Amino acid sequence: MKKKILLLFPLLTLMLFGLRVAAQQKWSLEKCINYAFENNLQIKQSKLNALSSKEDLLQSKLNFLPSFNANASQSTGWGRSIDMATYSYTNKRSNQAYGSLNANLTLFNGLQNVNNLRQKQFAYLAKKYNSEKIRDNIALNIAAAYLQILYNIEQVNNAKRQVEISNKQIERTRKETEAGTVAKGSLLDIEAQGANDQVTLVNAQNKLMLAYLDLMQLLDLKGNTKFDIEKPSLEITQRPSLLPIQTIYDRALQIRPEIKSAQYSVKAAGRSLAIAKGRRSPSLTLSSSYGENYSDRIKASNNPTDPKFNEIKPFWDQMRDNRSVTLGFRLSIPILNGFQVSTYIKQSRISLENANLNLEIQKNNLRKNIEQAYADALAAYQTYIASHKSLVSLRESFKYAREKFNVGMLSSTDYDVAKVKLFNAESNIIAAKYDYIFKTKVLDFYLGRSLSLKGIAKVNYTK
Repeated sequence: MKKKILLLFPLLTLMLFGLRVAAQQKWSLEKCINYAFENNLQIKQSKLNALSSKEDLLQSKLNFLPSFNANASQSTGWGRSIDMATYSYTNKRSNQAYGSLNANLTLFNGLQNVNNLRQKQFAYLAKKYNSEKIRDNIALNIAAAYLQILYNIEQVNNAKRQVEISNKQIERTRKETEAGTVAKGSLLDIEAQGANDQVTLVNAQNKLMLAYLDLMQLLDLKGNTKFDIEKPSLEITQRPSLLPIQTIYDRALQIRPEIKSAQYSVKAAGRSLAIAKGRRSPSLTLSSSYGENYSDRIKASNNPTDPKFNEIKPFWDQMRDNRSVTLGFRLSIPILNGFQVSTYIKQSRISLENANLNLEIQKNNLRKNIEQAYADALAAYQTYIASHKSLVSLRESFKYAREKFNVGMLSSTDYDVAKVKLFNAESNIIAAKYDYIFKTKVLDFYLGRSLSLKGIAKVNYTK
């Protein structure tokens, strides 16, 4: 028994270690997106809509098959009634049974079945691409939320550095005040700035917490779930190599699901119009039936001298003798039905025109979004370059201001101003960097590229 326990102990240790590692695993951007694809409720709902449309498509194919049905009935009557087996009146209780097989096949109905099949095919493809559009939009929202967390992390780190600088300066100024070399007012000014830096840090931490919550809600994770992301250090190392706007637009027209969905919606509306016009055509139907019946009023013999004259003819004998087969054609010509067909045709034309307008709207929105994203990406890069130059200058300026303050050549007010300028410059370059990264990812999104942090900036993953 002790040996078994000793053997189980290492196994349990390995299992607990594995669970701990799994719990500590951080989420990459790709993992967040893939998780949303599998678990997001909107995506699941859009898939169900596409699946329902697919079932409609299958039914439109099955509509070409003939209908085939079986019927059976048994009845008991009292009083005067017609016996359907003998076609004679009876005043006695009678029992009757009837069975039949019926088949119908539409030979022609203005190609409505053919057009219905095409319409369901196009409707299914429109729903399918609409589902992909929802997936893409959620992926883009997740990328934005992910970058927002990274941005807020850098803002928190920036605020922490400012707090550290303030604490060191407060400690230095306190010693100088105690030594009598610096007035107490300077210490109070520095302590006030330190308190402001603490408030800025708390605000940055709160924004980071909310950014995490936003991403978790996009992933439909509960707020109390242990969740953390990979924190790569992103550095922009190259100028943007953007394709021309027309090239991006032409490519997007070919691959974007919202465009394909709108295009197939136009085709589906065109087939709906063809179905409506088909209702004006005559319809020709082939029908066939096979029936048998039984009645307790049918005698086994019609000869009064036959011993079986008073006996009821056996059930299966009646079924065999009373069988009937019919085959016929039915031609239906629409003449006047309250102008329902005309109204349906007009409504279908309106739907087709509306679908065409929606397609043009989708194309215009796509072009505008690409133009805006292109301009935003270039502007964000220029802002980043300008912010970088400003930061370099302000770092040197703050270094010089700190040295002057330490030797008493600069007032605490001027020192605080230099410190605030440096903090703002560091915040601005962080904002410009992530704005540029996201805007470039938007252009990649329209080109059908995967939403990854690689390929735009140098990525260093920290442990």
